Amino acid sequence: MKASDITKVVSHLIDKKLPVFVWGAPGIGKSSIVKQIASAKGMEFLDLRLSLLDPTDLKGIPFFNADTKEGVWAKPSFLPSVPESRGILFLDEINTAPPAVQASAYQLILDRKVGEYALPQGWSIVAAGNRENDRGVVYKMPPPLANRFVHFEMEPDFNDWKAWAFKAGIESSLIAYLAYDKSMLFTFDPLSNEKSFATPRSWEYVDGILKAGIEEDLILDSISGAVGREAAVGYLSFKKVMRSLPDLASILDGVLPALEEEDPKVMMGLAIGLVNALLDNKRDEAITNVLKFSLSMPGEFAIMLVKDMQQNGLDVEGSQSWSDWVRKFAYLLS
Repeated sequence: MKASDITKVVSHLIDKKLPVFVWGAPGIGKSSIVKQIASAKGMEFLDLRLSLLDPTDLKGIPFFNADTKEGVWAKPSFLPSVPESRGILFLDEINTAPPAVQASAYQLILDRKVGEYALPQGWSIVAAGNRENDRGVVYKMPPPLANRFVHFEMEPDFNDWKAWAFKAGIESSLIAYLAYDKSMLFTFDPLSNEKSFATPRSWEYVDGILKAGIEEDLILDSISGAVGREAAVGYLSFKKVMRSLPDLASILDGVLPALEEEDPKVMMGLAIGLVNALLDNKRDEAITNVLKFSLSMPGEFAIMLVKDMQQNGLDVEGSQSWSDWVRKFAYLLS
């Protein structure tokens, strides 16, 4: 399932306090979507790595209560304890924990308590981990533990990533390159020994590299260190083409009403760049001018541009040029 579908389903299951397990390859944003769900619901988010714990860390340390003459377990301080609190207890990389630690999580996941500790009623449990065939350091999950979850497998999806990238302010040339070659969004090969490979997470690193002010002669090696050599060379070659783009402000201001250009790389970069520019300048006049300009673009790029504008909350239907745009491209929408 893609991230947006998992987000919808998991959001409902959290309300029902059903334990959920999200499987997926490294770097595709498993923990990010759970954190976003918590934020959207106004819930606390506690990321707990079981691989860093000993079995007694979760259950607590036993000690003797002199008053009651009983042996009791000291509750772990890192688990939520406020009765009225609401949140998501996120057990990340749970299958990298040794079997003894996984076993100590059985009771917490199924009965919402372990030892003397009880999870507050307002908290839900979500776990995540890499698949066994991803060559990570993972332990096979015992069937009794696996049966305590509702399982989903997450796959990278470019449209989901693009929607996130616009909102996150990712460099427009990165979005345009991956829109042009979607296969480069995720290049992880479990049989390869390469240390760097492209994932949604590592492309976010590239955005940081581009904004870090690194010298031009070092940028290729820097990007290669995040996404691998092939992806880095492909992106930088694409970026050179984008240098031929016209001034986007001249399009938003209506100074440049059309552009005679057929290179698909330039058109892709132009469409993505215009959306980013509009997100910084949401004037009705600017939206109208961009729609007018799109009438001169090839149909597939004009439609991509308008869909991205709509997805990012730009009011294209209220523009004076909307009827003209629909008349020209209606045959491609049917």
